[in-house]
Order: sequence, then structure tokens, then C-alpha cells
Amino acid sequence: MRAVAPGRTRRRPQPRGRTTEECSLKALDIGIAYELRAELSAPAGAPIDALEEYDSPDTLDALAGSLRALGHRPRLLGGGRAFLQAALQAPPDLVFNLSEGRATRSREAQLPAVCEMLDIPCTHSDPLAMALSLDKAMTKRVLQSAGLRTAEFRLVEALCDIEALDLPFPLFVKPLGEGSSMGVRTTSRVADHAALEREVERCLRDYRQPALVETYLGGVEATVGITGCGAGARVLGVMEIAPAQAPVEQFVYGLESKRNWRELVRYHAPPANLTSSECADAANVALGAYRALGCRDIARADVRFDAKGRAHFMEINPLPGINPITGDIVVMAGLLGMNYTALVGAIVAAALARYPQLQ
Repeated sequence: MRAVAPGRTRRRPQPRGRTTEECSLKALDIGIAYELRAELSAPAGAPIDALEEYDSPDTLDALAGSLRALGHRPRLLGGGRAFLQAALQAPPDLVFNLSEGRATRSREAQLPAVCEMLDIPCTHSDPLAMALSLDKAMTKRVLQSAGLRTAEFRLVEALCDIEALDLPFPLFVKPLGEGSSMGVRTTSRVADHAALEREVERCLRDYRQPALVETYLGGVEATVGITGCGAGARVLGVMEIAPAQAPVEQFVYGLESKRNWRELVRYHAPPANLTSSECADAANVALGAYRALGCRDIARADVRFDAKGRAHFMEINPLPGINPITGDIVVMAGLLGMNYTALVGAIVAAALARYPQLQ
């Protein structure tokens, strides 16, 4: 769950009346693709956050309710083989994609790839953008080639690789290909060789993939919501993610912070500790990343500032969580005056702009 701004109360989103623009849209049969955390089981010995990225019934209920409020007919299709069978039997007009996929390094590309193969319109990014953005090193290489700022990094595939690292401390260590802050702990920020070795070993052992080691940036952290496609993409807003207790230069927005948000995190939208030019810098970096990676419809990009007050790209999530209470992009939208149904409507509208046959 996430914190709210002082004076704000978190309420379950309620359906609202449709605007003239929304009423002009056709009523669509929209299939929701998803995996429920409660229906999955982690393998023996898996870390405590092994299923962190999967959804809850609250998310499905809120999404379906908002789609109904927008005049559509939502239908739960599930994920994996269940989705494939349902889509083959009765293809929906549009798939609303919440599916994280399973097992592989390209798991988030599975659902959009199936939709492409079956020629079924689908929200969110295409398979290439999904697969690319899940690999943090590949993402950073692409963005470096596009001239965007991102922290220096190295890929560590074995403990012996640590000896060749040439980055100064403090450093930050996280698994190469995980989302939802999986593998990110307060201990991920390391200040010496012993801590670096410990964290790299944890990532290699628990997540069975290389570790990304990057220069730690000690400035303000922010997340940026973006919607649309290509040249038409636009920034929804910028939200500062601030520590409630720890010094900002030591703050790690990881598993402990997210699970104990009431005590450890404060959210500010607009940001409380960034100037207007710094907010613009964060927005430009995030939007540049969104376009360079070919994201579409919706994404949330994380940035952090260096000692000189410059925003650097950290990572991007083209499948951001939309739990009505805990989703970062939902919290940001709410603080900026955009309700849940309007956010869902923006995602659907962005997708429909790519499918004139559905308009």
C-alpha cells in the first residue's frame, strides 16, 4: 500500500457519469488479461517477493467497474493458457492487459505477442518494448545511445566479476530483470566491498539472474506517469517519492518501504522538494525514455537526481500496477485530481487511437 498526502484520505474509487467524449465511444467487449497472486505458488526456496508483481481481486474489481462506468462490457480472461483458450473461443474487441506473464526473461511480452498473433487489439506496449524494458541493462544501453542521462552501471554475472568493477562507492545492486521492486531492499545501497559482495551474491542466488550494479544517486527520487503513443505521448504528472524518516541521500524505495509505507514513505504530487525546472527535467528524461523504447498507452518511469540537480533515468514500467489503493500511478493521478475511472479511460482512449476500426 502507499502513503497519501497530508489531509488526503484514501477511498475506493466510485464509478462516475460519463463525459460527452466518453459517451461518443462505442461500447466494447473488453477482455481483461491478468494473473492473480493468490492463484500462483512460488517455487521452494523462492524469495519473499517472488509473486510481488501479480495482481489482486481488488484490482480486477476496480478495473471492471471503471470499464462499465465508461460504457464497456468487461470480461475476465485470465492469463497464460486460460487466456489463450478464452481468446480463441470468443475474441474480445480489445484486451486490457494486466498480464505479467510467467517464468521467462521476456514474460511481459507473452500476452501482447499472443494478441499480435491472433490479431486482437491490446492495450499497453508491444512485445518488443515489454521485453526490452524488463532487461534493465539493455534498457539503459538503448537510452544511453539516445543521449539520455542514466547512472553508470555494470553487469555482474558471477561473484568473480566484482573484482573488475571500476565504479566508486556508494553503489546500488538489484536483479537485472525484475519488476515491482523485486530484489530491492534497504541493503541494496552498498558503501563497501563486503556489502557489495553480499548483495550481488543475494541477487545471483535468490533470483538466478545477473545483478545490475550502478552508481547510487543521492538526490530526490520521482516517478513520472506518461500516456499516449509516439509523438502524441504526454506526461500525466510527476510525483516525488520522499522518505519519512531516512535521509534522502540514503533512501531506498524497495520492498520494506512499500510494505510499510505509512511510516516510511511520503508522496508529493506536485513534488515538494523539486523546482519547476527540475520537474521539467524529470518529465523530459521520462518522456524521452518512453519514446525511445517505443512504449505506448501508459507507463511509469522512475528518475533520481544527482548532486548537481540533474534527473537520471532509473527504470521504466510499461505495465504499471493499477491497484486502486496501492498503484504508484494511481496514487499520483489521485493527488493531481484525476480519479481512477479517468485514468482507466485515458489508457483505453490511447489504445483506441491506434485501432480506428474500434472507434
